[in-house]
Amino acid sequence: MSTASRLVSGAAISWIQIIVNVISQLALVPIMLSHWSVASYGIWLAVQSLITLMSVLDLGHHEYLTYEFMRIGTAKLSDLSKYLWSGMLFSFLISLSQVMVFAILWKINSWQWLFGDLNKDNALIEQGSILLLLYSVNWCLSFSLLGLIYRVLLPFGYYTRMAWWNLFTTTSLTIITITAIVLGANILVTGTTITVCSTSMSILVYVDLAKKLKKEGILFSSPSWHLGLNNFLNSLVIASKGVLENVRQQGVRLFLPKAVGVSGLATFSTIKTGSNLALQGLNTVIQPLMPELMRFLHQRDQARLEAAFGTVWVIVVGLMAPAIVILQFVVEPLYTLWTRGQVPFNPSLFALLTAGVLVFAVAQPAVAVVKGNNLLRPQLLISFCSAALIVIGVPLCLPIAGLIGVGVLLLAAELVAAFCYIAVAVKWLKKNALQWPSASFTVAVISVAIAIIANLMLVWLPAMKWITLMLSLALLLINSIRFWRRLPDIATQRVRSIYDGWRARKRLMANA
Repeated sequence: MSTASRLVSGAAISWIQIIVNVISQLALVPIMLSHWSVASYGIWLAVQSLITLMSVLDLGHHEYLTYEFMRIGTAKLSDLSKYLWSGMLFSFLISLSQVMVFAILWKINSWQWLFGDLNKDNALIEQGSILLLLYSVNWCLSFSLLGLIYRVLLPFGYYTRMAWWNLFTTTSLTIITITAIVLGANILVTGTTITVCSTSMSILVYVDLAKKLKKEGILFSSPSWHLGLNNFLNSLVIASKGVLENVRQQGVRLFLPKAVGVSGLATFSTIKTGSNLALQGLNTVIQPLMPELMRFLHQRDQARLEAAFGTVWVIVVGLMAPAIVILQFVVEPLYTLWTRGQVPFNPSLFALLTAGVLVFAVAQPAVAVVKGNNLLRPQLLISFCSAALIVIGVPLCLPIAGLIGVGVLLLAAELVAAFCYIAVAVKWLKKNALQWPSASFTVAVISVAIAIIANLMLVWLPAMKWITLMLSLALLLINSIRFWRRLPDIATQRVRSIYDGWRARKRLMANA
């Protein structure tokens, strides 16, 4: 299968995943708020954040091995096997230690301080604590070991197959969650049901992936404690970075219950969910493109590298920037309908959060260069700087500026991280006889700036919202044309091939 075909297939399934995720989010929030109290909803969100935060050690190990698998490639099967099974051993040990930590924390009843204004609701706190323990077990059985097998198959072009499995499990678990809530389940019963069903479905995935491992010649190899330990120790830098990234992305939620209560947490989390829909669109290209991008980097292929970067930025310039402006224009009544009026909307916070998404998106090629080459020290330093801004700034800003202050800090942290990643990527490319495509990057940044300014004007000057919308979309269109003209021929050919492939698949489905 060609690169373009893989991108088309990966993008297609990713868009289906987005549609399912959007429908799930649109359905889950009003259903939860109809059957649960806002306090229960806040606890549910806090549990998700804590699980994400506590899994960073395992995810750091996964991320490090992912790029090692891509570096080794498809030719050295014995090396892949050794890395995989040594990693599986340490992934199991990591997950087991996480389960033990949650069990101890539950036993000593140490979670009350997290839930702010719920200190008197011991029953709800107990449910949240047990739910954390259950989810840690589910992580071990359904995500940790399975995730490594999935990653070792990426160099062989199995991204789309893995994405289909992910779509199946996500859709099934969403239906199961909705059913449980509608039937009257509280957060603990709902979480228990999810854990049991997720583990059961993982067995099917294990069977399928085992067949693919055998087909590609990745056979069992006795784990090497030395290799596994060495990889684990190297991955600690990424895990540390992951902790800091989660502090920047998710950890801010841990400060909110004490300062603004779980209702404030619900407001922030729900608005952030809406802003993250834009990021999911970018991932339809980033995720299937990543194995190809790593191959171009290792081959020092400047032309194809620029084409890969351009593929990412054309999504930012041509789709994300105008879509985010339109979303800001129409979001408030849709949000009120979505949350059934129970979670207040803050347009300024939404504008700041979507601005952060755009900054994150435009920096993704630089992030890919740094991560793909396992440049560990820069990743850790960048994450430390941006996380320090959040940890120091949020407690100071919350009493003064509330959630708006948090939004400003999150945007500032994204800007700091983006600037640093780009600086490191430019330096690495130059050192390896490659160049950063400055011309197309500058045009992409202009589109991001136009969209951010337009969204802020939509909030601050509501009387001029139609003029702001039309003017900003016109400017974005002009800038998109400029961007297209600056792209190298190989990049425009790739975009056209992706588009043609998408149209061909659409016709095939229509005629089926």
